[in-house]
Amino acid sequence: MSETGHVDLDCTVPIWDRFFLVHQLVVVGTVEPDGSPDFAPKHMAGPIAWDNLFGFACTPHHATYRNLVRTEAFTVSYPRPDQIVLVSMAAAPREADDSKPALAVLPSIPAKLVEGPLLADATLHLECRLERVVDDLAANSLVIGHVVAAHVAPVALRQLDREDEAVLAEAPLLAYLQPTRYAAIDAGASFPFHDGWSR
Repeated sequence: MSETGHVDLDCTVPIWDRFFLVHQLVVVGTVEPDGSPDFAPKHMAGPIAWDNLFGFACTPHHATYRNLVRTEAFTVSYPRPDQIVLVSMAAAPREADDSKPALAVLPSIPAKLVEGPLLADATLHLECRLERVVDDLAANSLVIGHVVAAHVAPVALRQLDREDEAVLAEAPLLAYLQPTRYAAIDAGASFPFHDGWSR
């Protein structure tokens, strides 16, 4: 126990499963060498700059990594909370022949500007061209893409004549509560920005 009353964690091993963290859950889409779609859920993912750059953690051992390095493109779908079973199916393990039969039942549509599938009916779709990959982050890599196309469901679009509360109520966000839970976020409060704050 530390002087503050907190529990000291052993940082010689990963600490992230010892407490809950909130992440937006997304599904990354790539194309397999045979042209079939591949989907993989990711929670260590999101915008990584004020510009249109999107990044996520991946491992070189996964087909997602190999596919996006080969095609230099990937897609990102932000699923609705009621699509959680589809997201789970996208995480199904591969068979001995490296196939992933669960993907056959996932509804998909093709991206418009890059090679890759999008999860149908997701709230937000991003199409990304590979910007760079940062390897050797322990067992992982950081994949960074430049967003070249974005498509949002009308119900989730923020507009001047519509309250943010209405947007959240009508288009809830799917959150992954690392390590084992998920939640639908359908309400929020205005952040108390300090006077003079700027990004």
